[in-house]
Amino acid sequence: MKPKRVFLLLQGPHGPFFSKLGNMLRQAGCEVWRVGFNAGDAAFWRDGAHYIPFQNSLDQWPNRFNSIINDKGVTDIVIYGDTRQVHAIAAEQARERGLTVHVFEEGYLRPYWISYERDGSNGHSALMQTSLTDVRGQMTQRDMAIPEAPGLWGSLRRHMFYGALYHGFILFFNQGYKAYRPHRSLSVAAEFRLHLLRFLLLPLHAAERFVETTRVKMGGFPYHVVLLQLEHDASFQEHSPFSTMSEFLEIVTRGFAESAPKHHRLVFKAHPLEDGRVPLRKMIRAMARDHGITSRVHYIRGGKLARLLDHARTAITVNSTAGQQVLWRGIPLKLFGRAIYDKPELVSDQPLPEFFVHPQRSDNEAYALFRRYLLETSQIPGSFYSAAGRRQVLRQVVDMMLSPHDPYTLLKLGRPAPREYLRMLPQKPR
Repeated sequence: MKPKRVFLLLQGPHGPFFSKLGNMLRQAGCEVWRVGFNAGDAAFWRDGAHYIPFQNSLDQWPNRFNSIINDKGVTDIVIYGDTRQVHAIAAEQARERGLTVHVFEEGYLRPYWISYERDGSNGHSALMQTSLTDVRGQMTQRDMAIPEAPGLWGSLRRHMFYGALYHGFILFFNQGYKAYRPHRSLSVAAEFRLHLLRFLLLPLHAAERFVETTRVKMGGFPYHVVLLQLEHDASFQEHSPFSTMSEFLEIVTRGFAESAPKHHRLVFKAHPLEDGRVPLRKMIRAMARDHGITSRVHYIRGGKLARLLDHARTAITVNSTAGQQVLWRGIPLKLFGRAIYDKPELVSDQPLPEFFVHPQRSDNEAYALFRRYLLETSQIPGSFYSAAGRRQVLRQVVDMMLSPHDPYTLLKLGRPAPREYLRMLPQKPR
């Protein structure tokens, strides 16, 4: 008889996904425990008998984690992202002890996919050491149909709702976790206000976005799109040369002012979850004014990216996953940080002034192959935040977690996870 697998889940996406995942792992015959670090974690975990509250300060976490591993006989840990301190500490200790580290993240091909990997994600992903030559060798016998990326965030409102609810629980019911400190710089109260305000202002922001997008699309001028990210996001902070968004904005604005043809425009596209904690519009206006290009710069708040990319001349980003939508359309892409698609065949290595004038295009055939590789391995259709999306993820991911091999090794062995993309993709937002 095989020894029982014992899973320890740490912090997950806002909402019930980890609770649903734990329930299905139990149905598969595994023992499942959850460590909660605040009232938000506790509120979304249904199995109170297998909930372990961590109510101490961060400096006591390594010893506490070690004791939990020993007491429960843990074989696997499950985390959402690998950079917040409690996860980075746990993952390092788990690897040293030979435990399996399962890492969930927002999809590399988002919006309608999630990522499942082992040991690390984004700049720590095994994909960082995977060349397109390696990919080509593994994909020669694959003829899977390639679905188009939906140009929508089917669960964006739910994402915002669960974010506000999660921080509301922490704000009002966190008395049992007095040592808790958020992994981001803002206070819990500020996080709660931002999530709630963003949710309430959705209609107003949508109207504003429509007007500005229409101005760009109907303007008849060539334009370059700058894909902005959340300054507090782990990919920006951990896998880029910048510590603040203003550093990136200044480099791009100055490069455009110095070299781009005078009839070209620069369009800054905010992340769909941008919440105003960084005054992006104000900073962009000030920099445009300083460089004498005020009339040539646009700022668009969130929303669908496809409407802008379809007519863009180039795109620039730090390391946004939205870069893959750029590559999918064959648009030249300039990258400043570390990303899993940072391959010489895909992104330009030109200096920014040269890139604005004579941009180097990506190899469309190479990117199509890379995208198919992702779909055969770590990308699972669905969402953490909608009920329909969670069902889609859970139909596949538990079998992948129970496998002795990670998704990339499975493909090398000729045993990729089953996929039914064309039937599973939504035709409209849910």
